[in-house]
This record gives sequence, structure tokens and C-alpha cells, in this order.
Amino acid sequence: MLFKKDSLMPAPLPALALMANPGERLATLDLAREIERRGFAGISVSSSFGNMSQCLGLAFTTQRINFATAIAPIYAQSVDEFAQNAAYIHEVSDGRFQFGIGIAHAPSYARWEAKPGKPLGDTRAFIEKFKACSQYGPLPPVIVATLRKRMITLAGEIGDGLVFANGSRAYMADSLSALPAAKRRDPNFSICNRVRTCISDDIEEAKAALRRSMASYWLLPNYRNYWKETGYADEMATAEKLVAAGRAAEMPNYLTDRWLEDCTLFGPASRVREGVEAWRAAGITTPVVVPISPDGSQKRAIETVFRAFE
Repeated sequence: MLFKKDSLMPAPLPALALMANPGERLATLDLAREIERRGFAGISVSSSFGNMSQCLGLAFTTQRINFATAIAPIYAQSVDEFAQNAAYIHEVSDGRFQFGIGIAHAPSYARWEAKPGKPLGDTRAFIEKFKACSQYGPLPPVIVATLRKRMITLAGEIGDGLVFANGSRAYMADSLSALPAAKRRDPNFSICNRVRTCISDDIEEAKAALRRSMASYWLLPNYRNYWKETGYADEMATAEKLVAAGRAAEMPNYLTDRWLEDCTLFGPASRVREGVEAWRAAGITTPVVVPISPDGSQKRAIETVFRAFE
């Protein structure tokens, strides 16, 4: 049992990310049952490989735990289709489903043959249309994927919560200043951050695994713009030079320790537990551990998290 420092009250467990990898989908449902049994705060289902379908599986596999898409990309299908499926999952899960939505990234647009517009305007229009789809029954809460302040403001205005992915902990208080104080205090307004996490006594091995996992985000302009804002202008300038020179494959070599310390969690279990609490202190009410294993196995990564939070 994990206890808060100087307290006999157990520290709340974080939420856990879970991805429906092809060939492992039934196995992920077994993992979900164990996540629920151990008392983790929720399950955040990553966007790849059909997370709406995975959430439907969770609705029938689990009984008490909340779960969310993180995220359902708004350009992937029509608002009406999303509303029908979200209302179904909301109903059969007895209200445990949270509909996390976001704009996703340019590589996905090509796959969907989508033509995105302005992120803020498109997100506002999507939420308004979604919430107007009353003919399918009650709808789940809408959790908005955020990075920069204008989207945080929008989430506070018309969303039911927000979720960062790979946020900057050092900058988080500044980011959340865009959210009204009443929302920051509201227990029904979710404030989440998905944190890539590698638990290992070999710190260098853990950092290497995270560099491999996180390098793709340095290729994305919207993330680079966010990290420039949060104090990583030099690192992002290096990333842009690598992209321009056609050397993107070298990107893992350039993720600095300073950036990893701020935006990920790594190292022994005790250090990771302290990091989860530091995220709470920064204003994240529900930290979401995204487990990474040096060998790439989601199952082994999650089992390491289980041991760390026993």
C-alpha cells in the first residue's frame, strides 16, 4: 500500500493508459480487469487501433472503473456517428465513459483523407454539434485535448474536462491559469495529463526507452510550438534543423535530460511515485501513467507499474 508522506491516508493511484494493440485486444481486457481490481483511478485508451471499440469492450469487461478515449480524433468520422457510439457506450457502462476528443496530427489527416480547418473553431463546432445530438440518449462528458492556452480556455468554456499529453510540468501552473479558478476546483471537471513513464532501476536504460518513444512528438509542429512556449526553444530549434536536413531518424539522440525530467517520468519506482505526486502538486488532478518498457511490451510495462504502486 502506498501512503502519502506524513500521512496515514493512502495516496490515490494514477490512471493508466491502455492501447488496443492488434493481436492483444483480448489480453488488454484482462489487463483492464486487473487495473480495476488494483484500484487505479481510471483507464485512458490511446487513440491508435480503435479506441472507441476498446472502450465498448471495457464497458462490458469492467464494473466500476471510469475509462476514456484519449483521444477520439474529431476528423475521423462524422459528429453524428460519434454521438451514436458515445451514447451507447455511456449507457451500457452506467455512465463510466468519458469522451476524450482532439484534433490529432497531420500524419493522421492523410490516412483519413481529411481536410482540417482551424483547430479552435473545428473543436468548438464539434462539441456544440455533439452536445446537440440528444436523439440518441444521454451523452458522456466531453474531455478536450489541450496543449496551449486558447484550447485550455475553450475546454473551460464548453468542455467537461481537459487532457494534456506530454505536458510540461514546470509550465503547468502557467498553462492552467487560462482555466477559471472555479473549474480548477471543481471535482467534476477532469484535469488530466498523459505522462510517458518508464520504471527501471537502470535510469539510463529508462531514458533511452523514452527517447525512442517520444522522438516522434518532436517531429510534430504543434508540439514543437508548445514546447517553445514552455521554455525549450533551443531544443525545438535543433529538432527543426534535423527535420529540414532530412535527419529525423536521428531525433532520439537529441531529446535532452532537461526535457525528459520535465515531460516524462523515469527511474526506480519510488522516483516515479514522487513524480506522480509532483504532477498533482502542479495542478493535474488525474495523472495518467503511460507505461513504456525498454523491450516495447505493453503488458510488461503495465506489470511494472502494478509492482511500483502495490
